[in-house]
Amino acid sequence: MIFQVLEQQKILCLFQYFGKGKTKIINAAAEPEIVDLQNFLNRMGAKIEGAGSNVITITGVKNLKDVSYNIMPDRIEAGTLLCAVAGCGGKVTLNKVIPEHLAPVLHKLEDCGCILNIKNDSIFLEAPKKLNSIEIKTMPYPGFPTDMQSVFGSMLCLAKGTSVIVENIFENRYRYTNELRKMGAKITIEGKICIIKGTRKLYGANVEAEDLRGGASLVLAGLFTKGKTKISNIKYILRGYEDLDKKLNSLGAKISLIDT
Repeated sequence: MIFQVLEQQKILCLFQYFGKGKTKIINAAAEPEIVDLQNFLNRMGAKIEGAGSNVITITGVKNLKDVSYNIMPDRIEAGTLLCAVAGCGGKVTLNKVIPEHLAPVLHKLEDCGCILNIKNDSIFLEAPKKLNSIEIKTMPYPGFPTDMQSVFGSMLCLAKGTSVIVENIFENRYRYTNELRKMGAKITIEGKICIIKGTRKLYGANVEAEDLRGGASLVLAGLFTKGKTKISNIKYILRGYEDLDKKLNSLGAKISLIDT
């Protein structure tokens, strides 16, 4: 059987256990999370090959076994924390990360003027006094991740000059920009292109998260603002980030969760 899917993680879980014979997934995503899932399932007794390429082959098995497995670090959370410091200023060292998974994000942070020191499992970032404007085009892995474009979009609101983001993966990924405008951001949307003109300040406002990554961008924008920002509908943010408030507070942020 041949399938063209976006969320092949679910198909992997289904067919490796229940399928008879071989199943092939073509046009598969190559993100590191897919490889990690394959490694986990194979440890349990599954027979899966090809994760990280555009064709994944699953041979059905009858049973899986219990295992203990350490999942890979969350590259999007790591990128979000780096952008928070890049936008606020200061320095941070992230440990227990896989820098190669973040390569396009790190390159763009350098283009913004950040100083990076990258080791095998850690990343040191020092923010510049003023961020540079940049251009971003989201692409399938190993290109710039679509899940990071809204986070960068928030950060670039305070960059000098005009930044351009081109969203090539998903539609309707610029909904967060309506909320950023309430905070004083100068953003124009033209189809899949987002044009951000840097401004000196953002201001606190009442805003609403409409999705996971857009919600994260509003959290960062709140850190960058003058005054208080209240974000409603935070269920999206809590779904994708564990203890984000505590981690940011440990870096000097002032975030409180209300009625979660």
